Amino acid sequence: MGGSERDQFAAAVHDLLSGADVPAAARRWADGDLAPGLALWRRLAGLGVSALAVPEKWGGLGASPLDLVVACEELGHHALPGPVAESLAAVPALLAVLADTGLADTGLADTGLADTGLADTGLAPGACGERGLGGEWLAGLAAGDLIATLAMPPRLPFAADAGAAGLVLLAEDGAVYRARLGAMHRSVDPARSLSEARGGEVLARDAAEAAARALDLGALACSAQLLGAGRALLEASVRHASVRAQFGRPVGAFQAVKHKLADVAIGLEFARPLLDAAATALGDDAATAGRDVSAAKVACADAAYRAARAALQVHGAIGYTAELDLSLWLAKVRALVPAWGSQAEHRTRVMRELSGQGGPR
Repeated sequence: MGGSERDQFAAAVHDLLSGADVPAAARRWADGDLAPGLALWRRLAGLGVSALAVPEKWGGLGASPLDLVVACEELGHHALPGPVAESLAAVPALLAVLADTGLADTGLADTGLADTGLADTGLAPGACGERGLGGEWLAGLAAGDLIATLAMPPRLPFAADAGAAGLVLLAEDGAVYRARLGAMHRSVDPARSLSEARGGEVLARDAAEAAARALDLGALACSAQLLGAGRALLEASVRHASVRAQFGRPVGAFQAVKHKLADVAIGLEFARPLLDAAATALGDDAATAGRDVSAAKVACADAAYRAARAALQVHGAIGYTAELDLSLWLAKVRALVPAWGSQAEHRTRVMRELSGQGGPR
């Protein structure tokens, strides 16, 4: 997409979600009723959102990371429940690499398929093949018929929203598995669950590079969600400051409030070029892509966290209540800031690469 097309696409996603009651769907998702949220996912698939990161040969759009960022920012802007970064970015990237390169399990005996003839073709079950499970999964993701999630320890130790996913993967120690789920844990975001993932059917070995790209694309999508959530928090704060009166004046008229919200706006605007630069670097397979993704994650997370703190202060005591829709974005930011690698990890990565020390991606 070109710049104007991205703007139109973002507007279409925004209009769809603005016309839906996303906060109500998120609250029902938190209560275990996934139906309204899944209906939103299907409507977004109708716009092509679920097909963005899926290559055209598998029925997707083969869009650029810049296009993906546009969509994920709007999904964060509206606090859509579900495994957004996982299903829309990381899993398609991982499966596409495995399908295109033919990476396969070399230990077929472990899966009980050593005598099926797959060993002669070099294909493991579900890893690749023209119409193998990998292709079927990618086609399902593109069509919106499948939601997927994954765990990638240590940066992504749990699989998010596995209850809504028809496919759960585990990428660990260079291998990719179809995961078996363990215990489920509550997140600080009520509309998000975290499940332990254990190795099951082996889909590929020697897949470290594929997993690294998937991790970067997931971190990029998460960064876009955070930027969108930060925008929503700033907008809510400005609205509240314009109508909440103290001492006979709207609180937004006081210089201290103006400066606080201006700082939030500046932080969000400064984060955007880093996010766009990271998306461009990933799309071009630039040598700096990993560093750029980490810089974007740090900037977007810091900006969203600043927006959350300011929103709490501007709203006062009501900002702490679960009944106020503001809480949906506050919880989302709190959950996503440490997701896909902590701030310390990403800062260390940027510093290491800037100093020429290199190291693993």
